[in-house]
Amino acid sequence: MTTLEFKPKLFSTLRHYDRRQFTTDLLAGIIVGIVALPLAIAFGIASGVTPEKGIITAIVAGLIISFFGGSKVQIGGPTGAFIIIIYGIIQQYGFEGLTIATLLAGVFLILFGVLHLGTIIKYIPYPIVVGFTSGIALTIFTTQIKDLFGLTMATVPSDFIEKWWAYIGAFPSVDIWSAAVGIGSVVIIAIWPKIAKRGVVAKLPGSLIAIIVMTLAVVLLKQYAGVSTVETIGDRFSISSQLPGAQVPSLTWDVIKGLVSPAITIAILGAIESLLSATVADGVIGDRHNSNTELIAQGLANLASPIFGGIPATGAIARTMTNINNGGRTPVAGIVHAAVLLLIFLFLMPLAQYIPMACLAGVLVIVSYNMSGWRSFLSIMKNPKSDVIVLWVTFLLTVVFDLTIAIEVGLICACLLFMRRMAETTDVKVISDEINPEEEDSDFQLGNLEHLTIPEGVEVYEINGPYFFGAGNKFEEIMGALGRQRPKVRIIRMRKVPFVDSTGIHNLTNLCLMSQQEGIQVVLSGVSPSVQTVLHKAGFDAMLGEENICSHINLALERAKQLI
Repeated sequence: MTTLEFKPKLFSTLRHYDRRQFTTDLLAGIIVGIVALPLAIAFGIASGVTPEKGIITAIVAGLIISFFGGSKVQIGGPTGAFIIIIYGIIQQYGFEGLTIATLLAGVFLILFGVLHLGTIIKYIPYPIVVGFTSGIALTIFTTQIKDLFGLTMATVPSDFIEKWWAYIGAFPSVDIWSAAVGIGSVVIIAIWPKIAKRGVVAKLPGSLIAIIVMTLAVVLLKQYAGVSTVETIGDRFSISSQLPGAQVPSLTWDVIKGLVSPAITIAILGAIESLLSATVADGVIGDRHNSNTELIAQGLANLASPIFGGIPATGAIARTMTNINNGGRTPVAGIVHAAVLLLIFLFLMPLAQYIPMACLAGVLVIVSYNMSGWRSFLSIMKNPKSDVIVLWVTFLLTVVFDLTIAIEVGLICACLLFMRRMAETTDVKVISDEINPEEEDSDFQLGNLEHLTIPEGVEVYEINGPYFFGAGNKFEEIMGALGRQRPKVRIIRMRKVPFVDSTGIHNLTNLCLMSQQEGIQVVLSGVSPSVQTVLHKAGFDAMLGEENICSHINLALERAKQLI
């Protein structure tokens, strides 16, 4: 019976909490809150919602993930990985559809944790993770071209290729001032870590510095130079600093059915990103997170965030690392980060209307570059062809279609290629002449170390590797190729078979029945206890006879002599 594994790290860390740790957590939380501010605004706008919804997500989800999470240092909130999914859901179902999909994703995440799937999700192939992460990065970069250069476009196509054709056609309308702000923001963010190396200033994120500098520059240009072509957040959105009330959307079965697929995508992506972030953090602080508790916390966060007008959230690697690098070692730092964002939202949110859209585009260009993982992409290109195929399939499907299709097809490809690789490790061979019991490393040793000669009228086959559906037909193939005279006894050595599935049992049963029809008795040798248990449950031993299932080749040969 599955037991609930829900042990938030906050409560265990508070047992030995002191004033010194609170001071470092407080400082780390303040810095992470400042770092999260421009990202939350940028992710909100890029996802197709208002900037305050991005901040609300960081506040609500960030608080819940830190309070209930299974990691000491995880920082939650909106991330770049969700931008494309959110935007697509809003275009098709509206914001209410996104709210329902996020609620469903929260339920799925809680179920993942309750069913102890935290460790299983970690086994999603690395090429799939790199493929869709790189694809998302390229897609995010593509969506920012219009604002980065201030292009005049009535509509921006949703299709990747059509979008670039539209950009090329609209490129003569580039606004020089917007392009200067966008490119200048990219430069500031890129060089800031090299300029500010010490002191409190060095702890400020380059994205915040770029926003402050470019916002002041645009305000001065409008006031003193008459430049009015640079679009700001206030030109596109109506900014509000009022906290929204809790609202639950009306749920109907038809709507839920239509949103299950994107909800599963949100849940899987959120699970992967949060557990990846927690794993990276473990390596830095020398701790071990509770993956199932973390998934439940992520689910609770995605249940609460949409009720208060937010969007999907997950663990954020960049903000988590910022927390660690600034001394955060308990979930208190994440709670402080949410409190800082709440204060900024209540008292400074109206100032966000002056932020240039081109500057936010520059922030997201840097985010997409950091997400791209191009070094990992190139390193996988040196791996076996199966990994390269999965990588490119996932990447191209993410870019050309959407992440839902990419994850589904990528997982299918990875599973098929894995099964093929597993099947290739299994072979069936014919053993002739003599058998050396010293080689019976996985059988029961009976002390007889002399060479055993195979009696006339006996054939010995050996299965080497797991006998599952991917390798189930290999017996028929090798026997058909041999075309030998019919023996009286067939001994099948299974000492190197770690497991057998239903297809393997089915094929083995057919082989035994066909052999019996031809007057040939089958004897199994070296069957491990685990495999023998599976055969017993399937009723195979009753069909073949328990006396014909032997633990060692000596016993199998003795049985063959009796049958002859």
